[in-house]
Amino acid sequence: MSEYVPLRPIPLKDRASIVFLEYGLIDVIDGAFVLVDRSGVRVQIPVGGLACLMLEPGTRISHAAIMLAARVGCLVVWVGEAGVRLYAAGQPGGARADRLLYQAQAALDETARLKVIRRMYAMRFHEEAPLRRSPDQLRGIEGARVRGMYKALAASAGVTWSGRKYDPAAWSDADVVNRCLSAATSCLYGLTEAAVLAAGYAPAIGFLHRGKPLSFVYDIADLFKFETVVPEAFSVAARCERGNIPASGVEREVRIRCREAFRRTRLLDRLIPAIADVLEASGLTPPQEAPEGQAPALPEIRSADDGHRG
Repeated sequence: MSEYVPLRPIPLKDRASIVFLEYGLIDVIDGAFVLVDRSGVRVQIPVGGLACLMLEPGTRISHAAIMLAARVGCLVVWVGEAGVRLYAAGQPGGARADRLLYQAQAALDETARLKVIRRMYAMRFHEEAPLRRSPDQLRGIEGARVRGMYKALAASAGVTWSGRKYDPAAWSDADVVNRCLSAATSCLYGLTEAAVLAAGYAPAIGFLHRGKPLSFVYDIADLFKFETVVPEAFSVAARCERGNIPASGVEREVRIRCREAFRRTRLLDRLIPAIADVLEASGLTPPQEAPEGQAPALPEIRSADDGHRG
């Protein structure tokens, strides 16, 4: 019998970002993570080298496949058609109780929370936030600046722009540019949630955003949104308006462009350090290794990488 070789997780920064799957059964066959369609064709998915796997309508996944994805630290997310809605998500590995408590303490202390929000403002706009402003006031200031950024990028790309608006329940009624933006941000949110979970934090405990299952994901994703996915969405929308891409194909083109942007900007390498940066701005002492914390699903392996729990 051959010697057992434990799995060695691939550091998050070295993984590919996202793969979308639709219309098929996801299973483990002959030790491989595969997608089987109705004709029986099997496509192997390198799940150990992915940060996030997004399952669209028409997919079913087996217990064995979920178990393998958890063992290798790949986040599995169930999304709507074209990735415009997020229904549920798994968790890659075990929870870190100490980091969850650290995040919660910073979010519940209003002074610490304001410091985190100001740090996120500075990282996003490359300038200090106005003094003597409450979180609600900073949210309003940020919203006005974001609307201006959308308008400027739309003008630069030559896209007809009437504002960021769409109805998730009536996806086909949205104009092309809003469909492109929704598809792009869904890619970014999936990747950001994978980083949040891999680092041991809670997606729902946000600072500027609150009351949503992905509030902290939105907080962190917004730091990189206009650097990565929004320009790609406007670029695809402009090509569609010029007749170079059919309207029915813009979502797929946006996903491809977003994945390229994630690699080009080394986003996976930057997300977890950014999370640590904004939380340390709270002024609270970051947690050390907690003996009562739940162990990760994979054996402890020193990967010398902050993007993996180990």
